[in-house]
Amino acid sequence: MITGSIVALVTPMIPSGLEIDWDSLKGLVEWHIQQGTNAIVAVGTTGESPTLDVQEHMATIAAIVEDSAGRVPVIAGTGANCTKEAIEWTHRAQESGADACLLVAPYYNKPTQEGLYLHHKAIAESVDIPQILYNVPGRTACDMLPSTVCRLAEIENIIGIKDATGDLGRARELIETCPPEFAVYSGDDSTAVELILMGGHGNVSVTANVAPRLMADMCRLALAGVTDEARDINKFLSLVHDAMFVESNPIPVKWAVAEMGLMKHGIRLPLTELSHELKAQVSKALTLAGLLN
Repeated sequence: MITGSIVALVTPMIPSGLEIDWDSLKGLVEWHIQQGTNAIVAVGTTGESPTLDVQEHMATIAAIVEDSAGRVPVIAGTGANCTKEAIEWTHRAQESGADACLLVAPYYNKPTQEGLYLHHKAIAESVDIPQILYNVPGRTACDMLPSTVCRLAEIENIIGIKDATGDLGRARELIETCPPEFAVYSGDDSTAVELILMGGHGNVSVTANVAPRLMADMCRLALAGVTDEARDINKFLSLVHDAMFVESNPIPVKWAVAEMGLMKHGIRLPLTELSHELKAQVSKALTLAGLLN
C-alpha cells in the first residue's frame, strides 16, 4: 500500500508555457526523492492535466517513471469525463510503467451515482492496474458519495480514494465503512494531518511541492500516531497551505516553486502567472516557513 506524503507534482514549463521543461522535471523528481517524498502523482490537477495534450500527458508520465527509476511509486493521473478516453489513458500509463492511476470523477457532464459506479467499474475491469478514485466536487461539479465509494472499494484493483472535500466527517465515514485494506488519502493539505490521525493513509499534497521534507515528516509522524509533533508541523505550515490557494491551483504553487529556483516561471493558458498583488503574500508565507531566503 502507498502511504505517506504523495506530491501532486507541478509540470515545469518554459516561460511561454508552450512547452514542457524536461530538464527541470527531472530535477524536481530527484529533489523530491532526496527530500523524502513517498510517492509522486504525475499529471494530476496540479500538473495541469486539463491543458496538456495527449502526447504531452503520456510523455510526462513516462518521464517521471523513468526519472524516479523505481525509487518511489508513480501514480499517473488518467481520469477523464469520457469513459473510453479514461480507459485508453489508463492503458497507456500502465504501459509506461506507472505503479497506479489516479482517476478523477468525471467532470462537467455531472453523472449520477450509478454512472460514477459504472464508469470506474468499466476502467477497473479494462485495465489491470491499481486505481485510486479522486473526488474533488469543487472542480468537477460532481460529488462521489461514500456509498458509491464503498461499492467501488469491493472491486479488487480499486485500492483507494483521494478525498479533496476537506470534510473530516466525510473522511471518517469513508475510513469506517470501506474495507480496511482500502486506502483513504487526503486531498486537502490543511486537514490532512487530522485525516491521517483518524486512520487515513496519507496526503496527496500541493504543499509538498515547496515543503517536501516537512510534509513527509508530518505524514510519517501522523501515521505513527505521534499526534502533537505532527500537528506542530501542520501548524507551522498553515500559512503555506493557505498561500498555495490564494488563486486557482496550480497558479500559486508554480510561482512559488519557480521563486525557490527549482524551475522557470511558466504556466499554460487559460491559467496565468500569480497576480502581482498576491506575490508578497505567498513570498511571506514561504519565508516564514524557511523555504525562501
